[in-house]
Amino acid sequence: MTIKILVSDRIFDEGIKLLEEKGYQVTRAWAMPKSELPKIIGDYDVLIVRSATKVKGELLDNAKKLRVIGRAGEGLDNVDYERAQKMGIALVNTPHVSFISVAELTIGHMLALARNIVQGTTSLRDGKWEKEELMGHEVNGKTLGVIGCGYIGKTVESLALALGMKVLPVEECVYDRFVPLAKMLPQADFITLHVPLTQHTHHMISTKEFNLMKKGVMLIDCSRGGVVDQEALYQALLSGKVAGAALDVFEEEPPKNNKLFKLNNVIATPHMGAQTHEAQWKASIQIAKAVIEALEKL
Repeated sequence: MTIKILVSDRIFDEGIKLLEEKGYQVTRAWAMPKSELPKIIGDYDVLIVRSATKVKGELLDNAKKLRVIGRAGEGLDNVDYERAQKMGIALVNTPHVSFISVAELTIGHMLALARNIVQGTTSLRDGKWEKEELMGHEVNGKTLGVIGCGYIGKTVESLALALGMKVLPVEECVYDRFVPLAKMLPQADFITLHVPLTQHTHHMISTKEFNLMKKGVMLIDCSRGGVVDQEALYQALLSGKVAGAALDVFEEEPPKNNKLFKLNNVIATPHMGAQTHEAQWKASIQIAKAVIEALEKL
């Protein structure tokens, strides 16, 4: 019997071709409204997603034949992991394919904050010439606090060192260079987060942590929405404790009526850390191979 695969979020054709070469029937459904997926999922053996499809609730209720869920990306935070496991569904993803892309975006955000690049662009488009008003800072010689030293955090660290920064990594995995969070926060001129969203990391940066930071710190979050308490961040930005914030992730995505966007010292992108051709090409190939391997083990 032919294996039927539903791809509900776009992946590159190279990945789909690998699946089709194995004789699997692949349905490209990324243009379909997500509300329609529960109506058709019952016909499929495999579901491949990225971030847009939430694999939970009614979608899993109707997934009677589903044997494998593949996520082309880091983690499985948009999948009801425990329920899928109880249903006997194999879960695969593509760890480490986008760490360079996310790290480079992080550095880009940091430089944009330090030099008011976004504000300068907006000012010029408004017909202004605010050269002196947009005075910035060099990052050379500044201290960067890196919270989370996996592949992304370590890459950010190496890029920051190349810029002449001092780096204070925060995570037990670095052993001899481990800096406790409470010790790092008062020292850092810039702080960047690279941790998954778990019950332990939810709002790990909130009012208490902002109070420990030096006045004028700049915060970059390209990790997961919910790691930073956005209400506490808003208050810290208003008070001047935080001089600027660059966000790629939000507690609600897409964000609706987010008051952070009304602040001139906030720049943001739409959760696009992994959105490079290189990362998505690698993710498409790797998720196809992971799905094939999972099916062959069943």
